[in-house]
Amino acid sequence: MKNIRKATLQDLPQLAELFDQYRIFYHKESDISSARNFLQQRIENKDSEIFVAEIEGVLVGFTQLYPIFSSTRMKRYWLLNDLYINDHYRGKGYSKDLIEKTKEMCKSTHACGILLETGKKNDIGNILYPSCGFELYDSVNFYEWTNSEKD
Repeated sequence: MKNIRKATLQDLPQLAELFDQYRIFYHKESDISSARNFLQQRIENKDSEIFVAEIEGVLVGFTQLYPIFSSTRMKRYWLLNDLYINDHYRGKGYSKDLIEKTKEMCKSTHACGILLETGKKNDIGNILYPSCGFELYDSVNFYEWTNSEKD
């Protein structure tokens, strides 16, 4: 049976594996130990909201959202930063279920909305997000400044 719920510290071993798969998908080096530490900090510090898709005790996907704020609306926004489903479970509706859970959280926290970014070549995401009610907001330019200092 499929279950969508908030992640807990007990989920860290499986969640770190999924998070590592997600990072590898985005061409980062595998580092499960750092993934586990990063997620543990997010959960313990309540820096983000993480929801997991679970089947019979096995985590098959997750989404992670960070709080941001709209000054003009004077309300919280949620940034849907990460969404990942293990390859073996894609196409079964888990992404949509996780997104629905994030919408419920958005409403329950009285936030003004959920923002996300995906690549123009992400064909799956560019079909998924509009099908879940997200609108493409192309009237602004998105800019990024990257700190080039190494840790």
